[in-house]
Parts: sequence; C-alpha cells; structure tokens
Amino acid sequence: MNTMADNRPYKDILFEVTDGVAWVTINRPQVRNAFREQTLDEMIDAFGSTRKDPSIAVAVVTGAGDQAFSAGGDFHAMMRLNRANALMWNDRMLQLAMTIRGLPIPVIAMVNGWCMGGGNELALWCDLVIASEDAVFGQTGAKVAACPTVGATQYLPRLIGERLAREMIFLCRTFTADEAQRINLINRVVPKADLRQATEEWCASIKGHSGQTLRATKKSLNFESDQLYASWQHGMELLAHIWGSEESLEGMGAFLEKRKPDFQKFRLRNKELLDHYLAGLERDENQAP
Repeated sequence: MNTMADNRPYKDILFEVTDGVAWVTINRPQVRNAFREQTLDEMIDAFGSTRKDPSIAVAVVTGAGDQAFSAGGDFHAMMRLNRANALMWNDRMLQLAMTIRGLPIPVIAMVNGWCMGGGNELALWCDLVIASEDAVFGQTGAKVAACPTVGATQYLPRLIGERLAREMIFLCRTFTADEAQRINLINRVVPKADLRQATEEWCASIKGHSGQTLRATKKSLNFESDQLYASWQHGMELLAHIWGSEESLEGMGAFLEKRKPDFQKFRLRNKELLDHYLAGLERDENQAP
C-alpha cells in the first residue's frame, strides 16, 4: 500500500501495512532523507490513515538507504520561508508531531545513520527509539541559524536533563548510538545488520499486548508533556521570525556551499547600531533642558 487518501501515489515516502505493523519510510536517500513540505504532508497522511484500521497495532518510521534516518528539514525548502509564509512549514511540522503523539498505538523510530536536527525531533515525537550502532544524534540548528523549537526544546530537557540538553543545542554536540542510550535519549542499540529484526521483535511483542491498554496508557504517559503544547505554539512563532532572516539564509547557504558561515558580521552590525543609539542617548542627556 503506497497511496494517499485521494489515491495519489506517495512520492517522498514508502508506506505499507504488513501483519498489523504500519511502516513509514522517508524515501529521499539522495538528501539523507531530509524532508520538504510534500514529505511532511505524506507522513501526516500515512500515519493518520492508521486510525482507520484497528488491526494495526504499532507503527514504525525510518529512513531509506543505509546512511541516514533523517537529516531534518530540506534547506532548499526552508530557504524559501519567511515570516509571511512560515505557517506553511511550521503548521505541517506541528501537525505531524501531534499526529504521531496522538495515535492510539505506539510509534517506533527505527534509526539508521544520521539522525540530526528535525530528524532528531521526529525521533523525539515517537514513543520508542531503536538504533543501529552507527547512528548519530544531534541538533544542528545553531550552526545553520534555525531554531529547534519543534520538540527539541520541549522534550530534550525532560529526557536527558536541562544541562545536557543545552549543551546539545547550544554547542551542537552529537551523540553516538551508545552515548544516546546511556543518556536515555534512545531505548536500545543493536548491530546494523540486526536493526530490522530487532524492531520486528518489538512489534511482535506489542502485538501480543492489549490494544486498549496501550491506547489508554499512551494517553496517560503523554499527560504531562501534552501540557507543553503552549510551548510548541510559542516555538512556532519564534520560528516565524527566524525563517527568511539574513542570518538564517547565511547559515543554510553556507551549509549548501560547503563553507563556514559568517555570523560574526551580524553581531558587529548590531553592535554598531546599538553604539549609535547609545551615543544619541548620551547627546540628549547632555543637552540643556
């Protein structure tokens, strides 16, 4: 099965339901499974369609190929964004996150290779994460002038602690699969050759458990973090101010051009503007009333 609700074929993902398991695969290995608007739309549709089939016990999301789970948002797509059209991207991200979190079945992230930026946030939205030994996790937003406010700022502090979350985000620190398991970012690490089989074993275990209990307890487990929804809305507005800014275009453009971004010029320009403002205040204070 690889169609959308209106029978148009998926282009960016693969989707199949086999023996009670829904498999959603981002199928853009040429860009390390980075997602664009169409990818997000298709994943929303695929995950949402599982609600119409009560025989599905569990869903799995993964990335095609052997290099990456997902490198996050596609820069070519994100560089088209600005404050006016930000909702076209931000709303999709929020809808996919809430679709995954709101499903009445567990969702497993099966991570192979790079799991970075928005890809790491995608894994954060899932209930369980299993990874191959070559997986690498990280938040790269600070390097490319993008805000990880679509899950990372909400969930990382709860999972790995406030200090380490800030290190991961501010310093763009990456974690190997073994490190990620040690800090409770993921559940399990397995040899790369065993990743699919180990995931299928998890799925088989879940299928042997009570569906109504899983539905109820997932809702209960989400209770506290569901109250972070206001933070998501806040984060979307912050992102709306970031998209299309000179700094974001410099960061993403530098990445695509394989050069080091020059963010210092923005700091120096801001200092010049502030110095000019402060000098004006000083002149006003020295003038006779």
